[in-house]
Amino acid sequence: MQTGTAESLKRRAAERAAEWIRDGMTVGLGTGSTVRHLLDHLAERRAAGEWGSIVGVPTSEQTAARARELGIPLRTLDEAPEVDLTIDGADEVDPELRLIKGLGGALLREKIVAVASRRLVIIVDESKVVPRLGTRSPLPVEVDPFGAAVQPPFLRSLGAEPTLRPGPGGGPLVTDGGNLIFDCRFFRGIDDPEGVEAALDHRVGVMENGLFLGLASAVVVAGSGGVRVMEREGGR
Repeated sequence: MQTGTAESLKRRAAERAAEWIRDGMTVGLGTGSTVRHLLDHLAERRAAGEWGSIVGVPTSEQTAARARELGIPLRTLDEAPEVDLTIDGADEVDPELRLIKGLGGALLREKIVAVASRRLVIIVDESKVVPRLGTRSPLPVEVDPFGAAVQPPFLRSLGAEPTLRPGPGGGPLVTDGGNLIFDCRFFRGIDDPEGVEAALDHRVGVMENGLFLGLASAVVVAGSGGVRVMEREGGR
């Protein structure tokens, strides 16, 4: 898929996801290249006199900065703890609408906002729809820097090969929350996402992981044939 076509499809997917927005909503704003198209669309609709009462809750400093540039009003979760709808991207989606997220480095805040939301709508391109999680993307695991060196043996015990994510300055990447990220490769995919999630949730020093299970209610997929929507009953 050519870059221009890919960007056009991302734009269409973002516009399709925006159909869930109603004026007056508090909207969680995700992180990543596809969400940038959503922010542009929100700004255009507001400039046209629509959605004057929506407020956004950003999931990263990057998203917050872009939203401010576009004049989109923002709130924190302290100010708006009940989020009506979050629109975000994902790195992988399986047929049950289970997700891997976090290659953008914002997984902790993304999951906090997703869990606080009544509905989570995901935007992806068709390459990110996979039969099994972990087949194309590593699983990001965010850890406290204190004792980070003790985590790789534990992560290997789950069947992963962890790599500390590098940052732009030559050292490790530091997240908005001051943590580090191990990117964990599962070379045959993740057989039991729920089991891996439970093990990571109980590990001291692991702040969050990129498995988003049972959270997405709809996934908007941009592909060569256009835009389609995958929906799951019971999702938020």
